[in-house]
Amino acid sequence: MSSNSAALAFGPVVRAMREAYRNGGNAMEAARALLGADANLPMAVLVAYDLQAGTYVDSARAQPGRTETWCSQLADLLRPLVTHSPSSILEVGVGEATTLAGVVEQLGVTLRWAGGFDVSWSRIDAARGWLAERHVAAETFVGDLFAIPLADGAVDVVYSSHSLEPNGGRELEAVGECLRVARRAVVLVEPLYELAGPDAQARMRSHGYVRGLRDAAESLGARVVDYRLLPYTGNPLNPSGVLVLEKDAQSPATDQLAWRCPLTHAPLTPEGDLFLAADVGIAYPVMRGIPLLRPEHGVVASRLADTMRR
Repeated sequence: MSSNSAALAFGPVVRAMREAYRNGGNAMEAARALLGADANLPMAVLVAYDLQAGTYVDSARAQPGRTETWCSQLADLLRPLVTHSPSSILEVGVGEATTLAGVVEQLGVTLRWAGGFDVSWSRIDAARGWLAERHVAAETFVGDLFAIPLADGAVDVVYSSHSLEPNGGRELEAVGECLRVARRAVVLVEPLYELAGPDAQARMRSHGYVRGLRDAAESLGARVVDYRLLPYTGNPLNPSGVLVLEKDAQSPATDQLAWRCPLTHAPLTPEGDLFLAADVGIAYPVMRGIPLLRPEHGVVASRLADTMRR
């Protein structure tokens, strides 16, 4: 389906997905059926995640032991990569920050910066509430996995927690963007299709989940240092695995986070109620304290850029 056709279908798709969700059905399955698509389209992923806003925080409150076990497992994977000096970490697809908060709490090291982004404003709003409740310092914003608004090598370690999962067919793009932003390493905690049993593989295919993450990473020149299923997983039919990628060529560490325009790749600077790429005259709004940094949020505002330069 073309991008124009997808745009025209957005209204009916949103309504179908909301109806499916209210009735306890699978919202993304409803979108695939309506659009006649085999893979999960970006707009369907956005709507599905936004509909779920608040459910992960509710689950973390209801099952604190399960959340703690999951976060401890991730913290153990990340800890060897962030102990060299004060490091920075970024969770792609942070959702409601239930994982990010737990990881920061359990790492036991001082971080220079911790943050995460999600495609959904509603989930980032829930994330900020959860981080405040847990007294965890982390920066969250709306962003796109395929156009992360950060400069090359801006963060020491980039990691995921089942957030690449629904992007079957876009594995090379997703892994490549994570590698671009990471200075030292990428830790992908995702369902590993090739290591799963036949029932789990069938489920992953039906949901349009990622496959071939290791092949994608190696084709991009990444060095694989760990690749296995993890001992703890929330769903046996969606077994969690880890793929750790280390970068041989590392850019110099910096104390200040470097943002970049997701449309033009020009430098991006926080300016109160907006982020501004002054070189190209594009601004990104901040809505109720949450930066909106997906490419489609960009506003051409040459006059604003010229005014702020004076």
